[in-house]
Amino acid sequence: MTKKILAVDDSRTMRGLLEQALRSAGFDVELAEDGIDGLDKLGPANPDLVITDINMPRLDGFGVIEEIRKQDRYRALPILVLTTESGSDLKDRARRAGATGWVVKPFDEAKLVAAISRIVA
Repeated sequence: MTKKILAVDDSRTMRGLLEQALRSAGFDVELAEDGIDGLDKLGPANPDLVITDINMPRLDGFGVIEEIRKQDRYRALPILVLTTESGSDLKDRARRAGATGWVVKPFDEAKLVAAISRIVA
């Protein structure tokens, strides 16, 4: 069965890069343009993994993670942070909020796909 990924990023370019990389690796991809859009699409998409940026308008990635974790249905859903940020304090905050992993942009397509495959095996 094809694994579904919900990718949340306010950058149209980044959404395009993620979609291309993930689809070519055989994943089904749903895209969201910010945190609110991502939460709106979460239920209908029913993803196996969420990838979220941190710095976004309307609702940032920390808010996305926290809102997802509040829902019993998604307590075990893997959430991967994909951001330009690399500070250990931000990584710790994301981990405390419930993030599964952290990848720094720009991402290496093969490494991202390998990380996803390990998480959603």
